[in-house]
Amino acid sequence: AWNGESLKAILETAQELDAPVITMNGPAEHFLFKPAEFSAMAYALKENFSIPAALLLDHGDSVERVRECVAAGYTSVMLDYSVRPFKENAGSLKEVCREVHPRNITVEGEIGTVGREGDNSNEAHHSELTDVHEAKAYVEATGIDIVAVSIGNVHGAYRGVPNLDFDLLKRIKDVVKIPIALHGSSGLSERDIETAVSLGIAKVNIATELVQAVKGSLLSQWSSGSNVWMPMTLAEAYGTLQPVISKWIRITGAEGKAGLFDNKTVVITEMHT
Repeated sequence: AWNGESLKAILETAQELDAPVITMNGPAEHFLFKPAEFSAMAYALKENFSIPAALLLDHGDSVERVRECVAAGYTSVMLDYSVRPFKENAGSLKEVCREVHPRNITVEGEIGTVGREGDNSNEAHHSELTDVHEAKAYVEATGIDIVAVSIGNVHGAYRGVPNLDFDLLKRIKDVVKIPIALHGSSGLSERDIETAVSLGIAKVNIATELVQAVKGSLLSQWSSGSNVWMPMTLAEAYGTLQPVISKWIRITGAEGKAGLFDNKTVVITEMHT
């Protein structure tokens, strides 16, 4: 979620489908709203919904940003040092876990590098598949709660037919013994997602499909000259998110699962102080 409208669409759809949901934003979205501003907005909106919802720092780029988000009330944090040397990556994640676990905040790290396609970003676009032995050592050294892996998945829009290495995923799952995150899920088939979930994927990240839906509506409205009043334009554009979000909640098997979470679940109705 990058603003109040996208966050509201996610929470509304999750409520309709009785599904738990993780809302996330990171450095690229913090140009629009600082962590404290986004968190305040998230907590205010969440008051209108009863489903479990987490607020995640996605692809945190520094320990300082992690601390800023924790102070703002985020319930989960990711520090992405996947392009850095193993020792620095693992050491920094271990420190983050030491700091935030006492506050019941979950931590995600990434081993291997999930590349990027289909945008104009200056970030490194190359992927590096996760090494099974490194994944095991990484999880054991850091104490993280969830690990993001690279098995042929990429951020952004896939330029060809995605080719996930499910054998690699299975071998990783056999040794890490914690939930696994799949970044770059936009554009993957329902069959691929179902297979990935069956092999240990517990968190599926979706962003590009949400952006494409809103962008497509805005371009269509502006090119046709309809809805020249901005609130009407935005209302129609953000209305396109609901079917996309519904599709992904159903594909991942989250529909009807909100009741599985007990009072110990970290949700964004609980501020961390």
